[in-house]
Amino acid sequence: MSYVFARTLDVPFEEAIARATSELGERGFGVLTTIDVRATLKKKIDVDFRPYTILGACNPAYAHQALQAEPHIGAMLPCNVIVQQAEGGVEVAAVDPVASMAAVENASLGEVALQVRALLQEVIESL
Repeated sequence: MSYVFARTLDVPFEEAIARATSELGERGFGVLTTIDVRATLKKKIDVDFRPYTILGACNPAYAHQALQAEPHIGAMLPCNVIVQQAEGGVEVAAVDPVASMAAVENASLGEVALQVRALLQEVIESL
């Protein structure tokens, strides 16, 4: 089982971030954090790295359902979406919440993960 859904776009890096953020917003996700991995690695350990940004996305309604079903699931939230420079373009990939939560044996949580998976798949497909 893959743990991400991905698509490579032929657009500038910043445009891919903007499009991903917009598509997430249309499906009820907000971006809580934006981590510029390239800048962080340069600043902290003086390493040059490809453009790579992590968007910490959260859909409050589904996060609430997940937290009600499993009190420790906050350790696995938010749903991360990455934007990275790749061969042939800019790749946007979203975590598969079903795969990431497979270790938690909780049927209620599994239902929430399936619903969030469908939304994140729509985000990637719509880019």
